[in-house]
Amino acid sequence: MKKFEIGIYSLADMDPNPITGEAITPKERIKEIIEAAKLADEAGLDIFGVGELHRLDYGVSSPAVILAAIAQCTKNIRLTSTTSVLSALDPVRLFEDFALLDLISGGRAEILAGRGAFIESFLLFGFDTRDYDQLFEENIELFNLLNKNEKVTWEGKFRPSLNDAEIAPRPVQRELPLWIGVGGTYESALRAGRLGVGMALAISNVSEIYVCPVTPIFNLS
Repeated sequence: MKKFEIGIYSLADMDPNPITGEAITPKERIKEIIEAAKLADEAGLDIFGVGELHRLDYGVSSPAVILAAIAQCTKNIRLTSTTSVLSALDPVRLFEDFALLDLISGGRAEILAGRGAFIESFLLFGFDTRDYDQLFEENIELFNLLNKNEKVTWEGKFRPSLNDAEIAPRPVQRELPLWIGVGGTYESALRAGRLGVGMALAISNVSEIYVCPVTPIFNLS
């Protein structure tokens, strides 16, 4: 029987203290998140996640970077993005960053991929929001190919083609565990099932989604 996995995640939001009104700096927020991860590891929790947001009121734009720092001061807890905005990310770059994180952490890396709750990353990296879903579909299929093969030949619509390209480094794990973050549409849940990857239920109307087993992760932002 599979066990439940319990963890926490942070979106690294930097809202002012609701009581004092005092603001927090990005440096202070990053330090807090690293300390929280250390405590979660010492408490025996299973997983710790950090979100990706490209806004001045959030502190983390690259989960792999801060998770690599967390890997150095933790021993057992698994490390995941919550989420990586795969519609606006290069799948090769994402895979290689998290493969390196997997090497640094000794095989503790995971990826939670989603389409994002905000659109800043699309505009920032030169993507058209009208391609929102097509980008995600193409990128996650390419990511799965990268995850299974050391050399990849591939051609798509939005990214330059790959011709027997070497995908390095390779992770400690045979494949990086991949979850799809499901928000307000049941189509996202169906996509997770079709691709045979994990599903994490995030902001959603749960009455419209067929819920399948997921890793419970509780936000302590």
